Amino acid sequence: MNRLFQTALTSLVLAGAATFAQAQDVTIRIHHFMSQKAPLHAEFLAPFAENVAAASDGRIKVELFDSMSLGGTPGDLYTQAVDGAVEAVLTLPGYTPGLFNRSEVFELPFMMQDSVATSKAYYDLIESELQDGEFQDTKILAAWVHGPGVIHSEAPITKLEDMAGKEMRGPTRLVTDLLGELGATPVGMPLPKIPENLSKGVINGTVIPWEVTPSIKLAELVKNHTELGGDRALYTATFVLAMNWDAYEGMPEDLRAILDAQTGKTLSEMAGQVMVKADEFGRSKATGNNMILLDEAEVTRWIEAAQPVYDRWIDAAKAAGFDGEAAIAQAKELIAANQ
Repeated sequence: MNRLFQTALTSLVLAGAATFAQAQDVTIRIHHFMSQKAPLHAEFLAPFAENVAAASDGRIKVELFDSMSLGGTPGDLYTQAVDGAVEAVLTLPGYTPGLFNRSEVFELPFMMQDSVATSKAYYDLIESELQDGEFQDTKILAAWVHGPGVIHSEAPITKLEDMAGKEMRGPTRLVTDLLGELGATPVGMPLPKIPENLSKGVINGTVIPWEVTPSIKLAELVKNHTELGGDRALYTATFVLAMNWDAYEGMPEDLRAILDAQTGKTLSEMAGQVMVKADEFGRSKATGNNMILLDEAEVTRWIEAAQPVYDRWIDAAKAAGFDGEAAIAQAKELIAANQ
């Protein structure tokens, strides 16, 4: 074989290898607990998958697996991302209590003022501190919160005293703690069980954002809905889109750059906006029901009643090794900066 031919052949082999490397495709499976009809699936994850495919000329394929279709329970999702059972998950940090104590600051009663601003604030905190802290085992692609929690009840709740003795379903540890301080008896149960337990009188109401209400036809089951006046929300919950580190770092560099451009704070803001629109739709389904708006003076009474929840959280933060009061002040500053 002459040298000229050998050189040409080597060049062809190297060019072919480069082309193969460039043509490598990446598949990201996202596993989550919601149905295909849920806003975070249909209006957030599905458009995200399309955007990533378009930006990468089809080289990144995002596959969505809803309703825990790949197995496990919602509480297993974060571990699935850590272990690489799937490339990514959409989950609530609150499903794994005790691991994400700093994140919980955004879930404190009356902390959130606006779901979009709070979503951006939450991502800012992750990017600056929590990615290398409590989320170090995964790459966080986005972080956000749902809209304001609303009280949905059989009897009208117009003042703090109306909560006394009510059996109320609470979704998280902090919310059940709050309900107890407000005078209600908190009851824990999965979301799908709400209609049955309302019908049987096991509970007198529930606290959930408007976004969730159409899926369980809540506006047909109770006719009273209590919201807070001013720039306050009763509560919210945090979400993350978390990716396995090996899957992320194993992507070709050019595709990883494309994924980075499609995620982060911009994607977090998009999720917050999806929550706002979903709340508007859910609220529209309750037209004709009794909408109750607590005024600023009444809301102040509720905030004062909730102070023990803050005190206990600050004590728990100290036990977990961080300054709870400083974390609360930081969260408020980040929300204000993103308004």
